[in-house]
Amino acid sequence: MPERPHPALKAVSDAVLSVAAQHSVDDVLQRLVGAARELAGARYAALGLPDGDGGFRRFLVAGMSDELIASLGPLPRTHGVLGAMLETATPLRTEDLHALPAFKGWWPAGHPDMRSFLGVPIVAPDAGVIGAFYLTHKEGADTFGDEDEELIELLAAHAAIAITNARLNERSRELSILSERNRLALDLHDAVSQKLFGVVLAAESAGTLLERTDGDAGARAQVARVGALAGEALEELRALIHELRPPDLARDGLCGTLRKQVDVLRRLHPARIDLDVDDGLSAGPDRDAEVLRVAQEALANALRHADAEHVRVGLHDDGEGGLVLDVGDDGGGFDPAAPEIRARRLGLTSMEERAGRLGGRLQIRSAPGAGTTVRLEVPRG
Repeated sequence: MPERPHPALKAVSDAVLSVAAQHSVDDVLQRLVGAARELAGARYAALGLPDGDGGFRRFLVAGMSDELIASLGPLPRTHGVLGAMLETATPLRTEDLHALPAFKGWWPAGHPDMRSFLGVPIVAPDAGVIGAFYLTHKEGADTFGDEDEELIELLAAHAAIAITNARLNERSRELSILSERNRLALDLHDAVSQKLFGVVLAAESAGTLLERTDGDAGARAQVARVGALAGEALEELRALIHELRPPDLARDGLCGTLRKQVDVLRRLHPARIDLDVDDGLSAGPDRDAEVLRVAQEALANALRHADAEHVRVGLHDDGEGGLVLDVGDDGGGFDPAAPEIRARRLGLTSMEERAGRLGGRLQIRSAPGAGTTVRLEVPRG
């Protein structure tokens, strides 16, 4: 009779299999943080992925009610113990979180008291520390044990693979579209464009011969019309080839890059996305990337979280040398003032920080059931 697996290892196996069935990064992360909490017997658990700018790109929690999250205020930053776990590949375990030298900074008055703590970095083989598990308040004991640490380390090893795979899965969908666009652009350039150019030359040559031989005026007019139409078609084809090439901010500019990315999103999502831009707009060579990131974050929120059927994107001159970005949707909406939203949608804080770096202003108008509009006003650089 085969030996039955250790209950803890079976729990890890079940958690990994559950995570493997997910495809989006957010679903994978939520499964992981829930699995970590259960495996370690913790009252509270969190999983954070840093954004490289002193904040968290994603920070998910388990074991906290929405009311508790609402009482915590703004999102945590990557400082104190939270940041310390992102600077080393070594787990950290203690009976008293308050006694750690790194314990400082973000700790709202409404935050539950946390003493026993287990922090385990998530380390990817090629990227180093990409995130961390944070577990507090061991249920039924004063501290987390060796077995708890080993289990979460094992889960973290699988988490690194699961997170990487989920990212690759999302990215591969975009890259497959971009690759097909690039291939189509090359095919059009190599075949159709050259043939149209040949038609233009042939029409010009025929027109010249008719002139020299004093040919029929009607024939000359028709040849000229063929040449004009072929020339117009060639210009339209060149524009189409340019649009099909993968977006590049330095090459395509802010408007061109935004247009191409919206085109990709239209193929990835069922929602209708309308785009209205004033061509040629720019916040400046060093500032366009920040504007683009705000647009991308707002679009991601509308398409992935709001369940929107219609999204509107506008980029216009403000009449004073600056620009205005508007991204609106007809999705479920939310209360922008609710602190728990900040805990679940880190992109809101990220957009505000980017607006601050631009010296601009970010407005988020939304209400449950009434959709959302994100408006970024960027003054002249």
